[in-house]
Amino acid sequence: MTRRGESWRARYRHPETGKEVQSTFKRQAEAQRWLRDQLGAIDGGRWVDPRAGRITFSAYFTDYAARQVWTDGTHKAMSLAVRSATFTDMELGKIRPTHVETWVKTMTGKQLAAGTIKTRFVNARSVFRAAMRDKVIASDPTEGVRLPRQRRAEAAMSIPTPVDVSALLEAADERFRAFVAVCAFAGLRLGEAAALQVGDVDFLRRQIKVSRQVQRKAGGEVDIRPPKYGSERAVPIPDVLVSMLAAHVELGHRGEWLFQGSGDTPPHQNTVGYWWRKTLADAGLFGVRLHDLRHFYASGLIAAGCDVVTVQRALGHSKATTTLNTYSHLWPSAEDKTRAAAATLAGEVLGSTAGNLRARGGG
Repeated sequence: MTRRGESWRARYRHPETGKEVQSTFKRQAEAQRWLRDQLGAIDGGRWVDPRAGRITFSAYFTDYAARQVWTDGTHKAMSLAVRSATFTDMELGKIRPTHVETWVKTMTGKQLAAGTIKTRFVNARSVFRAAMRDKVIASDPTEGVRLPRQRRAEAAMSIPTPVDVSALLEAADERFRAFVAVCAFAGLRLGEAAALQVGDVDFLRRQIKVSRQVQRKAGGEVDIRPPKYGSERAVPIPDVLVSMLAAHVELGHRGEWLFQGSGDTPPHQNTVGYWWRKTLADAGLFGVRLHDLRHFYASGLIAAGCDVVTVQRALGHSKATTTLNTYSHLWPSAEDKTRAAAATLAGEVLGSTAGNLRARGGG
């Protein structure tokens, strides 16, 4: 470290190229601190070339995204997060937690839902962490940033009643009725139900095979792809759904798809959305989403006493923790089980006693 006029220059050797790296400071203490940090990072294997962070957040994302094996949906979601970031044109090395906090505050001010903010935040975080792995930056500026509190699952979740589902089935067009039933009585996601082929329904074994999903491409094209990771499954179905699907097949269909979109393709989200809104209106219901039928199905399994793993497999969740995080409030608590067990015992005892009392009274 040397003094040059009114400034101090700190220098060290680039650990990979051996070239000299230097920086100038007004105060000696600042130069010493910088040099100490750089040498400590080199010794600890955490060193990052300060010049690497001069690339902007958006430019790094463009390069990073080109190397990823993403679905169209994932790419769109990631791109949206990057475009919406208030620091998108800043150099990566200059982005601090305060910049990320400002972005979160801006999204909150725009009245975005807490879940939407979290999704965008997590997507941006994945870009920063990729930059850390590439040794473009030394730390993740999203670390420690607090997000708006999300609503509790039991408060945010809307579960249709059996009366609601009955009204929807009654109101649905005859070619859409089986689609509603598949979502309500087998728990399929919209894209999974839309991608069903006639051969996916095993009428003898009474099960549906889920092996693909429909997504909508730009321009309205239909994209057929594998379902979410861990979602391929065979779902046991009740006799009533078997009968409804058999009746649906008898209506006739073109090609291999169980549900028809335009031409010889299955329906995509926009088409199903139109059918669903019409069905809601005809049923006189408001605010019910098609995805709520999946919650209806899950709640029915839980009410019938199915365990976590059974529900996880039926819904196609990749991890049991996903099922618990979403539906834990629907399972009976230990207190509920204790109360029910005690009620059963009391019923047996008091029922027997009541019978004896009646017998004595009649004698």
